[in-house]
Amino acid sequence: MAFEPPQRLVRALGETAPDGDDWLEKLPEAAQQAVALRELTVERVQVPGGRSSLVVLVRRADGTPAVLKLAPPRFRPEAERAALTHWDGLGAVQLLEPYAGEGVLLLERLHPDVSVRSLPEAKALLEAAGTLRRLWVEPPAGHVFETVAERTGRQAQAMRATASERAEVGPLVSAAVGAREELLAAPPEERLLHGTFRQSKVLAAERTPWLAVGPDPVVGECAFDLARLVRDRVEDLIASPSGASITRRRVKRLAESLDVDQERLRGWTLFRAVESGVRALRVGRPQDAELLLEFAGWL
Repeated sequence: MAFEPPQRLVRALGETAPDGDDWLEKLPEAAQQAVALRELTVERVQVPGGRSSLVVLVRRADGTPAVLKLAPPRFRPEAERAALTHWDGLGAVQLLEPYAGEGVLLLERLHPDVSVRSLPEAKALLEAAGTLRRLWVEPPAGHVFETVAERTGRQAQAMRATASERAEVGPLVSAAVGAREELLAAPPEERLLHGTFRQSKVLAAERTPWLAVGPDPVVGECAFDLARLVRDRVEDLIASPSGASITRRRVKRLAESLDVDQERLRGWTLFRAVESGVRALRVGRPQDAELLLEFAGWL
């Protein structure tokens, strides 16, 4: 079978690929090798798929359904492997091989086309938050996961660089970076976090109703992880005449349901929305940037 990467993946990787990166060119051959090595039967490539990896629905030699995932090194697939190993199926998809080759993960098959986004908004937030709570465990001893301070430090530097060229985002960038500095001055207890959690990262499963997929794990405070969930369905929020008040109520409700400080959640939601908006602007997605920065302005 020819492993043609979905256009969504091609576009996303093209936005951020460093000069000389040839991962996409080598992907079809790498996928063929991974399938042959494990004697897998390919059913189909998941389309539209994600923005950072190729996802292939397969069956193992014994007929068990599984998922083969291939991701470039810059998206930290080995950190994902380490996090999934530590969670061991609690709240997250199960890793089927402890080591499946660099950048290759063999995973439990969930229902890839059914996420909590298929539920009404209130129910979706409830189920997503419940799944996220199960992931917040102590990181393993001697872990090598990136910390929230390290990740957001890189992001803040890139945000400042963009603001120096695009004056219109300067005030929001200053507010977001200032919020980050205040939040990191007195951080609460650290946990292993999903890192990129949102409704579309929670899929229907067999052994439990919902499980998380696609972590970009990081160690830090829980409010950082919850912040991305606040802006889920941002296009609907922006379209609503009461979007700002809905957002504030969502911050309050999520903070209370997961025992997270409301102001810390608001601060990280601001930082992450501005960071995403500025990054969208930087890579040439002005419509996404406009939505995210308008949302950030409500906070």
